[in-house]
Amino acid sequence: MSGRAKLTLFAALATLLTSWSLAPLVESQAWLLQGALLLGVQSAVGAGARRVPLARSLTVAAQLLVSLLLLVFLFAGKGESTGSGPLAYLVDDFGSLFAQGVRDVGEYAIPAPLTDGIRLLLVSGVLLIGLLVDMLAVAARTAAAAGLPLLALYSVAAGLSGGGEASWFSFLLAGCGYLLMLLAEGRDRLAQWGRVFGAAPRGKGSADSGLSSAAGGQATAPARFGRRIGAVALGVALAVPAALPALGGGLLGGNQDGGEDGSGAGGTISAVNPLVSLQSNLNTQDNRVILKYRTNSPQQSEQYLRIVALDEFNGVKWEASGRALTDVPEVLPKPTGLSDQVRVTSTEVTTTVSVADSYTQRYLPMPYPATSVKIDGKWRFEPAGRTLVGDQLGRDKFQNVQGAGYSVQSLLLRPTAQQLQKAPEPDRAIRDEYTKVPDNLPPVVADTARQVTQGAKDDYTRAVKLQDYFAVNGGFRYNTRTTSGTGPQAVARFLADKEGFCIHFAFSMAAMSRSLGIPARVAVGFTPGEKQSDGSVNVSMRDAHAWPELYFEGVGWTRFEPTPRSGINVPDYSRPQTPAAQQPSAPAPVPSQSSAQPSAAPSASAECPPALKKLGECGTPAAAQGPTHGDGPSLTTVLGWTAAVLAILALPLLPLLWRSRLRARRLGTGEVLTAWRELGDAAWDVGVVPDEALSPRRAAGRVVDLGRLDPEAAAAVHRVAGAVERALYAPPGAEVSYPELADDVLLTRAGLLAAVSRPARLRALLLPRSATRLAWSASTRWSAVTSWISARLTAARLRLPLRGRG
Repeated sequence: MSGRAKLTLFAALATLLTSWSLAPLVESQAWLLQGALLLGVQSAVGAGARRVPLARSLTVAAQLLVSLLLLVFLFAGKGESTGSGPLAYLVDDFGSLFAQGVRDVGEYAIPAPLTDGIRLLLVSGVLLIGLLVDMLAVAARTAAAAGLPLLALYSVAAGLSGGGEASWFSFLLAGCGYLLMLLAEGRDRLAQWGRVFGAAPRGKGSADSGLSSAAGGQATAPARFGRRIGAVALGVALAVPAALPALGGGLLGGNQDGGEDGSGAGGTISAVNPLVSLQSNLNTQDNRVILKYRTNSPQQSEQYLRIVALDEFNGVKWEASGRALTDVPEVLPKPTGLSDQVRVTSTEVTTTVSVADSYTQRYLPMPYPATSVKIDGKWRFEPAGRTLVGDQLGRDKFQNVQGAGYSVQSLLLRPTAQQLQKAPEPDRAIRDEYTKVPDNLPPVVADTARQVTQGAKDDYTRAVKLQDYFAVNGGFRYNTRTTSGTGPQAVARFLADKEGFCIHFAFSMAAMSRSLGIPARVAVGFTPGEKQSDGSVNVSMRDAHAWPELYFEGVGWTRFEPTPRSGINVPDYSRPQTPAAQQPSAPAPVPSQSSAQPSAAPSASAECPPALKKLGECGTPAAAQGPTHGDGPSLTTVLGWTAAVLAILALPLLPLLWRSRLRARRLGTGEVLTAWRELGDAAWDVGVVPDEALSPRRAAGRVVDLGRLDPEAAAAVHRVAGAVERALYAPPGAEVSYPELADDVLLTRAGLLAAVSRPARLRALLLPRSATRLAWSASTRWSAVTSWISARLTAARLRLPLRGRG
């Protein structure tokens, strides 16, 4: 193996070893094998192109093109594009999967599930870093500079994963890969000067040079010394941060919010996206208590602790809309929509809360509606959602509830079914804002809502019917193992599968309520918890929950409970009007085969929405379909990456775009012979090589036989062939064309594509064989240019005067 081939191999190995640092970011490492195989193919293409040899730019272009084609083959068809045709299949579909991956990165907590979108981002990211490393180390022969993309890959992975016990191992792998690449590059560089250090025969080194080999043919002192320097530097990088506590928060440091013993057992619970974090906490064995409270509420089962309200739905995610924050008043303003008639029947409740040191939520869990809060620290108040948000304390530091103790005064509202049933029309501003549904919401959502509520004459009855549809009579099952899903089709899939956890039920009922014109939003918080013998109540990770809130004028925002889970009670005002002794308890869930813990409930916290962050009031965005943890990419970054990806994707699509434009131009003329040429090229693209020696009728029969066309497409081919015969042999002035000529050509092309396999169809679309005509045309034009230049030079030479003539 040549030195450059070895360097190519070690550059790919360095990239692969560094990509291991991405493993903690996802739940499964199955993508690593896929990435390794594609990286090997990309490196092999580079090595082969350099042996031809091709120019450096053409080598990189070949590697990039092959990588993109492999990604298209692997991931096309897995997105949620609603378009049709090859462009939708290759561009919209692939682009939607990439966009879905970007959304999933912003939505999911670490470790995230290995969705198709995240898998695409991981594999394409590794291929991009591998291409940069190969270009710098092998093509540009600057292996030291190739460490920059490797460092970028490791730094991003370490920053997102927050370090941890596996961080040192990831650093060790990345460092070893980089050192091996440097060693291979050094040996290749030295080999070009002649004999490599340590390769001289025993006892034949030059005494004057000082490079004589050691006994036994081992490496000489300079080579051994270089290896030792690399090993010592790597060891120091690993050992020094562990020995010096002050460096513990560096690149290799673990979670600074961990427990005092540093073991990680008491690590903090950060506010993260409930869509995934709730699901993962539901299935975890660590159901730790995160807060305790005492209350004088006469109905402790109604003591939900609310964190945040998600009031904006764009079809892809529910999130908290951006609103201005204010200072926390001593007495909170009157709840929106609450009338005096309902207020006088309510009960003042006092709740004192003590939060564990392991819980770092920035939103304050409170009963709803709170009327006053007493808490130390810097907090801000969001009036529309009636939530308290931790203020900024410094750069990247915000107030949170970790270890806090506080007291909340709240109202225990007792609206009756009659009050809700007779509620007047809501305020127009409330109705306009909280009944918005996106244009991309699947029609099945609204259709199902109308079907379920058929016959209801008021919004309250519709709301109860929706709640009962999910919780009682709709056949839904509570299952924490269900894939959460993202995008506008998530609600439709949930309605079809009828299986999920609280996120699915809350989001779906809120969306369906809005489609019926009922103002709705989603609340995230905790169920009442478990009462202890000393009168206190423990709230644990599995008590986190999501539920819909519907607005009724005179009552305000009202909780409903569509989740069919044991231990959750539906509100009294939504129960059937039967005597108290006969009132049913919460509906029992239909058993799920994969739900081993029927009492498990979603567990997650909510973070600050992106719009509030733009106002400078908070730090992390509300997650898609729930609050999220982390800032997420900025709009400029997303647009930049999108433009770059589209530009890259356009490269392999150039032949497809050329064929589409040529087809449209040919068929637009209405000429029979031009349409016949297009039909022949369409057959050529799928492997039916044209035969100019055949008559139109025999050529048509050949296309039908070799293309395995169905009767309808075969008839279209023969109609076009008949028109060609008329054009060639009919007397002047005869009508040869017909109005359906272009449609017949397109019908034939569709039949040819449908008759071949998927790889052959992609080959026909991306690398059409008829593109050879471009080479023929270029060759013809080049010959014409050279002939013209030769003729001009000959003419000029003939016009020159001949010396000595006459």
